Amino acid sequence: MKRTDFYYDLPEELIAQEPLADRSSSRLMVLDKNTGDIWHKHFYDIADELKEGDALILNDTKVLPARLYGQKEGTGGAIEFLLLHKHTLDTWEVILKPGRKAKPGAKFIFGNGELKAEVLEIINDGNRLVKFTYDGVFEEVLDRLGEMPLPHYITKKLEDKDRYQTVYAKNPGSAAAPTAGLHFTPELLEKIKAKGVNIGYVTLHVGLGTFRPVKADDILDHKMHSEFYILPRETADLVNKTKRNGGRVVSVGTTATRVLETVGADGGALKEQTGWTDIFIYPGKEFHVIDALITNFHLPESTLIMLVSALAGRENVLRAYNEAVKEKYRFFSFGDAMFIR
Repeated sequence: MKRTDFYYDLPEELIAQEPLADRSSSRLMVLDKNTGDIWHKHFYDIADELKEGDALILNDTKVLPARLYGQKEGTGGAIEFLLLHKHTLDTWEVILKPGRKAKPGAKFIFGNGELKAEVLEIINDGNRLVKFTYDGVFEEVLDRLGEMPLPHYITKKLEDKDRYQTVYAKNPGSAAAPTAGLHFTPELLEKIKAKGVNIGYVTLHVGLGTFRPVKADDILDHKMHSEFYILPRETADLVNKTKRNGGRVVSVGTTATRVLETVGADGGALKEQTGWTDIFIYPGKEFHVIDALITNFHLPESTLIMLVSALAGRENVLRAYNEAVKEKYRFFSFGDAMFIR
């Protein structure tokens, strides 16, 4: 299967540069995965698409304001840090720009010196392992000094950090938002619960690998990035109960899908679990857990459009995407949504 099999032509002006004032007023394309039929709605209509007894599974990860701008100690040269993964309490794997300033032993300061960092070693892909020193709580310092690590295709500055968080974000650790969840409001979630839909949470800390392009011509040669996940016992129990009772498991986003399909890969009952997943879902892969998916519109030739195509069929998905372009839907992180049922 070729990477180019998942290409579609997207005019640049359809890439959403900022969120809508009302999260739930984005457009919603409903796609029937069996027939390919399409309906055009708004996201607040999602409550009408869900049924009593369904389980709606959300990713409650919280995006870190992981982009830091500082200076090299001594020379004052400008530096940009992008935090990727915490290794220990105060040591992180980071991407630095420019990298030539970041040899082991190099020191950097941020803000008025309330945060400092020293490069310990050069690790995978030229990333650095750094140790931070600070007073107080690291997350609070980061919240004051850091910026949200918006995807490269968003060039407009985000005025409100919270708009790149879901309203149910809880567990800090992501370098990117689980964007399918950005459309929900507290009021919409309450309306969904009132219908008898059960809501469960998983955590998957989204890495920057989610934006890594597929470069291999044959998609089977692509190496997936790895991301940390948590499946709580109550969510495993909810999914198992929903399946027994004939309800649908509706995943919100490709990230929640990656968790559920990782832990349910053997087709058996789900169990409480934590770990790292590098699951790659593409057409021909069987889904063992999810029945329906709420998702955004994804980049051409990305692993995300391949996952969506695995669920709904490549031809159905590309037809839907071309329809979305024709109808001028908004694409990518701050864009409109799709419900695959």
